[in-house]
Amino acid sequence: MSDQITFPDVVNWAVPFFIAAILIELLWIVLKGRGGRYETRDAVTSLILGAGSVASGVLLGFIAYGFFMALWAITPLDLGTSWWVIALCFVLDDLRYYWVHRFGHRIRWVWASHVNHHSSQHYNLTTALRQTWTGTFTFMMVVRAPLILLGFHPALVLFCGGLNLIYQFWIHTEAIGRMPRWFEAVMNTPSHHRVHHGRNPRYLDANYAGVFIIWDKMFGTFVPELDHEKPDYGLVHNLGTFNPIRVVFHEWVGILRDVIQPGLTWRERLMYCVAPPGWSHDASRDTSADIKRKHLAKHPSDRGSPGFTAPE
Repeated sequence: MSDQITFPDVVNWAVPFFIAAILIELLWIVLKGRGGRYETRDAVTSLILGAGSVASGVLLGFIAYGFFMALWAITPLDLGTSWWVIALCFVLDDLRYYWVHRFGHRIRWVWASHVNHHSSQHYNLTTALRQTWTGTFTFMMVVRAPLILLGFHPALVLFCGGLNLIYQFWIHTEAIGRMPRWFEAVMNTPSHHRVHHGRNPRYLDANYAGVFIIWDKMFGTFVPELDHEKPDYGLVHNLGTFNPIRVVFHEWVGILRDVIQPGLTWRERLMYCVAPPGWSHDASRDTSADIKRKHLAKHPSDRGSPGFTAPE
């Protein structure tokens, strides 16, 4: 069993493409007067968050990689690196991404790391760079363990994860409307992902896919973008700040503040960490499911329409 397999760092290789694409999108918006909007402070915050994510990956990446290599040392399986193994790993890793992403919206501890990606009230290619600095502390790396134990080398798994992130870059735009129907049916697209970033009640907790939108259709979380309802981007309660430190750490601080409240049971303290964002011991706040239910109570005609089938 070989430990010396290497793959290129495709995310770092793609940085020049990211920069060029952002400039092209910005030029398109200026010339056409449509297709999105850039705000300087917002874009700078996104760029800082992207740079910080790269730095945290360099500083803390050894933790995840060490864990993966420990798993590799104990598995008797080695699938190698033929083209079909790479393709299969890419598909399975995208399924892994779907569930990690879904956990990131349904488990507050994981949401604390992911929330910064949703903190922008704009939707353009710089939004894709709003990546976490604290992903290591969510322990979501363990979701990749089955892939490695099945015989996919850790370097291959990380390579496929990098390709997944590169694919997701281009779907963070309003400059592209809808792709051909066959493509929209299978792949994640700007239209599908705009829904995911919307804070409209019907668009909450939907379209978690990374590359293949079929996962959302399989697991009941797909919501189409409606022509008559443009996504309103951002958080349910927007931060109102461009301070990158606050953007990155505000939810972790919120968890700590909730957990140390006096008079709580140990179960309630735990729930503030693992329950969906918005959960509270006295029901004084709303989860995304609560928001959908309240919307349906006010707008019963929406019942059964896309996004309002069965709030969790």
